[in-house]
Amino acid sequence: MYKIEISERTLHFKQPAGTSRGVYTTRHSYYLTLTSDEMPGVEGVGECATLPDLSCDAKPEYEMTLRQVCQMVEQMGRIPYDMIRAYPSITFGLETAFASFFDEAKKKLGAMNLSEGKTSVEILKEAGVSVPKGMENLVNLFDSPFGRGEEGITINGLVWMGTYEEMLARLEEKLQAGFHCVKLKIGAIDFFKELDLIKRIRDVYTKEQVELRVDANGGFLPENAMSQLEALAKYDIHSIEQPIKQHQWPKMAQLCRETPLPIALDEELIGVNVRSMKEALLDTIRPQYIILKPSLHGGIYGCNEWIQLASQRGIGSWITSALESNIGLNAIAHYAAKVYGPNVKMPQGLGTGQLFTDNIPMPLEIRGDKLFVVK
Repeated sequence: MYKIEISERTLHFKQPAGTSRGVYTTRHSYYLTLTSDEMPGVEGVGECATLPDLSCDAKPEYEMTLRQVCQMVEQMGRIPYDMIRAYPSITFGLETAFASFFDEAKKKLGAMNLSEGKTSVEILKEAGVSVPKGMENLVNLFDSPFGRGEEGITINGLVWMGTYEEMLARLEEKLQAGFHCVKLKIGAIDFFKELDLIKRIRDVYTKEQVELRVDANGGFLPENAMSQLEALAKYDIHSIEQPIKQHQWPKMAQLCRETPLPIALDEELIGVNVRSMKEALLDTIRPQYIILKPSLHGGIYGCNEWIQLASQRGIGSWITSALESNIGLNAIAHYAAKVYGPNVKMPQGLGTGQLFTDNIPMPLEIRGDKLFVVK
């Protein structure tokens, strides 16, 4: 029988994290510690983290709902996916708690039975550890070349909004650190000043040397968006995330049809938790990319669905964190390695572990423009 204990913690940003929606200075998360009578001494940990004014499940009754769902999981012995689609952060926290529990259980049992041709699921079941149907994919989440420390995942450097001088200093810091892909948060200061920042990069670095991504977080007005996209396109921008606010499907679809540079949807996907609605969104808007944050977009279960549907339509994707602590970031990185690996070359948005003054220690390390697991 599984048991889940809930704790919580508030983390503090080293510097204000500015977006066009506002500025974050702290980050509050709930942590799930999963144990089982079947495997004494083994525990798995997951993180449930919502972003205020963004997550579809960031509601006043969140903690009460979390406790009710955890009680349900204890009684059922599995994650009730269809019942909690409206709570993506809870889904992801439970998934990672189970995944890390299974991983620790395998370590305790040892890998001796793998040589006998048995799968990890079979080994766990023979040891009395229940692996519920539909959750088998979580058993080997942490087992990959990345997870074994054999290779890193290419990531982008992130430049938060700020004054022109602050953004320029942050940008130069990322380039000096060795990042070959940099994402700039735009939409807060004067647009032409932001263009000047981008021009400074292109005056020195070609698109082959430095890939530039920009994220407007819905900060452009629909009537101005196309002219702003045309201005950005002059500087060989890889893509722009969410140029206008979500829930304007006809206007976003028109932008995606006529845009001079690729558009990636992010906030647009939040709250779209039913498969048929995902299909409708992708078929209506037809973006060039979608960006997936497990805590916002349905956990691993929901993101797998998004990736499958997007791939069927020729739409690209990549994975980013949503400002989780290192607990969530670690799980997201392992998930990205599973989805796009081995040898993940397209930069993922996983460089957020250094944002906090009081982050939870995890064996993650950035070397140049790659994230590694330290063994």
